[in-house]
Amino acid sequence: MAKDLGSVERRERVTIRFAGDSGDGIQLTGTQFTQTSAIAGNDLATFPDFPAEIRAPAGTLAGVSGFQIHFSSSSVFTHGDTPDVLVAMNPAALKANLADLKNGGVLIVNTHLFVDKNLEKAGYESNPLDGDTLSAYKVYKIDITTMTLNAISELGLNQRAATRSKNFFALGLIYWLFNRDISHTERWIEDKFRQRDALVADANLKALKAGYYFGETAGLFTHSFVVEKAEIPPGRYRNITGNEALGLGLMAAAELSGLELFLGSYPITPASDLLHFLSKQKHFGVKTYQAEDEIAAVCAALGASFAGGLGVTSTSGPGMALKAEAIGLAAMMELPMVVVNVQRGGPSTGLPTKTEQSDLLQGLFGRNGECPLPIVAAQSPSDCFWAAIEATRIALRHMTPVLLLSDGYLANGAEPWLIPNMSEIEPIRKDFHKPQLNEDGTAQTFLPYKRDENLGRPWAIPGTAGLEHRLGGLEKQHETGNVSYDPDNHQFMVELRAEKVNRVTRFIPSLEVFGSNQGEALFVSWGSTFGSVRAACTHLNAQGRSVGHIHLKHLNPLPKDLETLFDHYEHIIVPELNLGQLNLILRSRFLVKTTAFTKVKGKPFKVSELEAFFEQVCTPISPEKLIQLQEGL
Repeated sequence: MAKDLGSVERRERVTIRFAGDSGDGIQLTGTQFTQTSAIAGNDLATFPDFPAEIRAPAGTLAGVSGFQIHFSSSSVFTHGDTPDVLVAMNPAALKANLADLKNGGVLIVNTHLFVDKNLEKAGYESNPLDGDTLSAYKVYKIDITTMTLNAISELGLNQRAATRSKNFFALGLIYWLFNRDISHTERWIEDKFRQRDALVADANLKALKAGYYFGETAGLFTHSFVVEKAEIPPGRYRNITGNEALGLGLMAAAELSGLELFLGSYPITPASDLLHFLSKQKHFGVKTYQAEDEIAAVCAALGASFAGGLGVTSTSGPGMALKAEAIGLAAMMELPMVVVNVQRGGPSTGLPTKTEQSDLLQGLFGRNGECPLPIVAAQSPSDCFWAAIEATRIALRHMTPVLLLSDGYLANGAEPWLIPNMSEIEPIRKDFHKPQLNEDGTAQTFLPYKRDENLGRPWAIPGTAGLEHRLGGLEKQHETGNVSYDPDNHQFMVELRAEKVNRVTRFIPSLEVFGSNQGEALFVSWGSTFGSVRAACTHLNAQGRSVGHIHLKHLNPLPKDLETLFDHYEHIIVPELNLGQLNLILRSRFLVKTTAFTKVKGKPFKVSELEAFFEQVCTPISPEKLIQLQEGL
């Protein structure tokens, strides 16, 4: 359904936040608006934010669920610092989110629930809708609940069931306000509910249309808004979350390598959706195993690798602690395996539905003995696809387990993804070893730990005649694989396994500096901080500041040209959603003075936070100092 554009205001970009109880369908509402915006051709990024409890206490601040989308006619790097529009379905949603709304922003409030009991739960002493406490905003007080009930009254649903459609009324209103076609959501409702419950389908459709027509006929809004289609590279796109992209990336890696994909996993937030996604791909030959615990999951994945499959296990920080011994076993046996860690707030159970980057040191050092692993980190939801392929490529080329880091922000966030042509992606080659013959036709002695130029050992499929060998967690004699307690051999093997990881640097491309290649500051980021740091650097350079940005996708080993870039800037700023883990590594490895900017609030960086920190650290560079830096290039 589209309407004739009357009085409209054209915007380059808009940020909307939907907020309400965790049972109000806020995530569904945000997802539907996201998909419709993607179909409309906008670039976008999203940030779902919800409680850890399955059904958090209704009406309380702890029970507020939110979904923010930033959509634009130009490039989008983040979900937006502050919303232009806030839809608050109850007092707690208003209380928890009002401080983020821009001055002059649009505030749409469901007045139905602003009663004494709910106001008290939210911590209000008086009704904020009365008086002038909201005078800084364009406030639209709408009884969304009652109008939803009126719209679907003829269907005969009980009130509890009927009120569940109020999120679709709110969605319809926002569709009208931003000139969105509601047909995609109409089809989705039909597909989702019609076969299961025709009354629910009818209720949701009626509520959606009622909200849309209310915006058109009520006369509350003087105009609507239009955000034009973004100019993006041609191709076929789909909206994708980080966990979906991880699943597709692993499937693509299996296709590129000619291996069967096996995922051994135990459900844990925010990694569970990867298991859910891949469990639905049996028709592509994907095998998934929901184990009884984290240890069984990683051991099953290791067994798949031993048998010649692409073994993958997925988890979050607490599960990584439990998987540590088996990961060490994989490193000692030198079998390829991809270990996916979708990071969350910690320690212990911590903040399971919030985002954090606090597992880098765990990934680097969280196993007994000298047990280095290559580490790859995704930078955006769609980049999770490519990170999965890169992790697999390293694992097979070097015969080692590889840690792939994502986090809750990437896992649940979404953005447009340009679907690649598989024929244009470099295949992943790793042939299984075959028995070798001497010149006289007799079988050569199989050396299971004789290595290639990347120090990867042969991959021998169990049961292959002539390739029988000893395998286990005890230290091995070089080449033969026989158990060895010789101290010199252990020293040699420890150093050799470390060098195998170091040789990954041969395949890491040179770093590209975004922005100024010398000057006031160099931002060094990793993981999900990419978008906010890139946006901040873009803004600062537009203001005439000399700022560079490098983003690290490979965290162990680090790119070989990293150190050479540091000398060209007065300040090295390392933003992280932890207490400075990469910063610690950079200072210890390169003896370079860096400045950490850390945040552990369960939320990603705002662009404005990074810009403010830059101003705090840096003063405009003098011409003399700039000449010195240029001469050092």
